Amino acid sequence: MPFQKGNKLGFKPQNNEPFDKRPICFNVRVGVREKLKAVPDWQERLREYVDKLLEDVDNQ
Repeated sequence: MPFQKGNKLGFKPQNNEPFDKRPICFNVRVGVREKLKAVPDWQERLREYVDKLLEDVDNQ
């Protein structure tokens, strides 16, 4: 049974900026995927790291 639109249990972003509909995918070494998923809040932390990485590149 699919979720109904407006369902209170649906996904709620933590920020006001929408995410891009196209994900970024990349390969990692064996075992990294499982370790990464064990890190609490890994997706948001990775997004913050990517923002900082891009900021550092722009400042060079």
